Amino acid sequence: MGYLIHRAPVPPSLQAGFDSGDWKECGTIRVACFRPEGSGHQPETRFKLQYDARGLYGLFSVRDRFVRCVAERFQDMVCCDSCVEFFVRPAVGLGYINFEFNASGILLAQHITDRRRRPGTDDTRPLTEEEIAGIRIYHSLPDRVEPEIPEETRYEVGFFLPFELFEKIQHAPIPVSGTVWRGNVYKCGDQTSHPHWASWRPVRRVNFHEPDCFDILEFE
Repeated sequence: MGYLIHRAPVPPSLQAGFDSGDWKECGTIRVACFRPEGSGHQPETRFKLQYDARGLYGLFSVRDRFVRCVAERFQDMVCCDSCVEFFVRPAVGLGYINFEFNASGILLAQHITDRRRRPGTDDTRPLTEEEIAGIRIYHSLPDRVEPEIPEETRYEVGFFLPFELFEKIQHAPIPVSGTVWRGNVYKCGDQTSHPHWASWRPVRRVNFHEPDCFDILEFE
């Protein structure tokens, strides 16, 4: 099946809104494959991607409950909060990069070369502050959400990932029309009162690091 990444004629606004004109030409990914180990809470999570010559633009729209965000700084364990994630592997280059954002816009990002992520090896390398300097993040919720919000809450999280980042880390050439990358999209909340784990394409267990479950991302 896969997903066609729309080519943006002008740089889209991350703050324009999921259903705005800046994003209307993009197809929608629905993150709706929920793991049975979860609490039964199934937030509605939608995601769109587009690109231009400079990089990738992504936007999440989430209708959630039991929202909690306590991570405070880059590389904190945001998966424990109300969290959305984008894992991507370029057509050329070693491994994949996982970009994880809590609903307050805190980022965890790593370059994974072996999904086993064995302790004491170079299988997993956290990205540095210097490497992520070109990333832009938008979030509609406050910088911290505590105590947890039990009522229905709608929020958006958007990002810009420069192609330069993939060039430097994975030696991946800038994609052109027809280039195929692979990836998956996730929603979780490991340490909220109602933990849940959902993906765009199904995973075999509560482990999002399964690159063989990634699907096609084709550049328009």
